Amino acid sequence: MVIIGISPDPVERLAKFKAKEDLPFVLLSDGNHEVAEKYGVWVEKSNYGRKYWGNERTSFLIDSEGRIERIFRKVKPKTHSEQVLAALAETN
Repeated sequence: MVIIGISPDPVERLAKFKAKEDLPFVLLSDGNHEVAEKYGVWVEKSNYGRKYWGNERTSFLIDSEGRIERIFRKVKPKTHSEQVLAALAETN
């Protein structure tokens, strides 16, 4: 199993976040949001009436052949790892 995080944040910011949170996986910068657009997660958002574009926090389980097995949309970080582990157990 390989875990990769992708964010529009710059490399330097991702490195600080990875160190702060002690993350055991790779974080990649998608500064031009090309990957996010291809996966359909670069969306228009709204905050207090202000509209802007950003990533919809989403996770994908992708099999060894490159096929998407499961999509988790609007991820809540506090409970997401349990969701992913349960889904992985179902696929094995």
